[in-house]
Amino acid sequence: MDKRVTIKDIAKQAGVSVGTVDRVIHDRGRVSVEVKAKVLQVMQALNFEPNLIASTLAFNRVIRIGVLMPQFQSDPYWDLPLLGMRRAQQSVKHYGVSLLEQMFDLFSPQDFKSNALTLIDQKPDALVFPPIFLKESMELLDHCAEMELPTILVNTDVEHPQVMSYIGQDSYQSGVLAGKLLSTVMNGSGRVLLLNLDKETLNAKHLMDKELGLRHFLAQKNQDSLSVLRQDVEDFDDLKRLETLLNELLQQYADIKTVFVTNSRAYKLVEAIQNLSQAHLPLLGYDLLPNNLHFLQIGKIDFLINQNASYQGYLAIKNLTDYFIFKKQLPRVQHLPLDIVVAENAVYYLQREQGN
Repeated sequence: MDKRVTIKDIAKQAGVSVGTVDRVIHDRGRVSVEVKAKVLQVMQALNFEPNLIASTLAFNRVIRIGVLMPQFQSDPYWDLPLLGMRRAQQSVKHYGVSLLEQMFDLFSPQDFKSNALTLIDQKPDALVFPPIFLKESMELLDHCAEMELPTILVNTDVEHPQVMSYIGQDSYQSGVLAGKLLSTVMNGSGRVLLLNLDKETLNAKHLMDKELGLRHFLAQKNQDSLSVLRQDVEDFDDLKRLETLLNELLQQYADIKTVFVTNSRAYKLVEAIQNLSQAHLPLLGYDLLPNNLHFLQIGKIDFLINQNASYQGYLAIKNLTDYFIFKKQLPRVQHLPLDIVVAENAVYYLQREQGN
């Protein structure tokens, strides 16, 4: 059995004191750049793994991660990343990691701003949030920059120097994938009905990126024969209104061959059209919500693109633990796979999602 490498071994090989090695490990005190680099090089060469659990507890280190998330009562999708964060926190709580959870109204930019300020007033060591409202999120990131607050984004990426890491899908590429899937059932011509069942669509970057990806793929595929009809539906909870709208669109545009719902609310559309006297249109949506899975299994939804929402939240907390405890540098972008879920393979993705 290999002998465990100790701080004394590191100090001896690097030609420094034990105290200097300790300061490098815990990133405290003054150590020159040259000495620090030499110590780190020796640690890597010896594959040194310090007992960070004991050292963290000894220094009484508490890492408070601020979590700003939508109220999941408004949309069950948002329960998934939050559950992932809580699972991750349980697995790293021995490092002194805790969550400061603050919820906001999914459909209110003002409530987002208000609760963001409430959370920041609690002085967290880092912040995790989805930039649902682009304008307000950029303002929040400016504020985080002033406070030098490390920030991780989930669900949607935006360009800002304060973003340490983004975890989630490439929204543009998921739109491209949607186009590729739907084009296979369109026989080379027709129209995709793109439905944004959301409020503040123009302020939601991930929805705009999905549309751009879809349009780009279809334009490359066949510019003249394939097209997109976009509809933004803010009153998506009014199922009667949604049914009427779809009926009107299908009568007005006889070439609609498929439907693309750009978020996790595909089930809303299916519920609305239960009594609609139209032939089945291939339907693509997002995420493994119970209602979506039910309609996938009975053939009312054809494809779901899984955004791995639970794993997004899980990775955010695990990565911040790596950053604070293990001093690891995080990649600016951590794209998760674009999972194509159909009735035949749904159970496998669901088991994996629940295991994160």
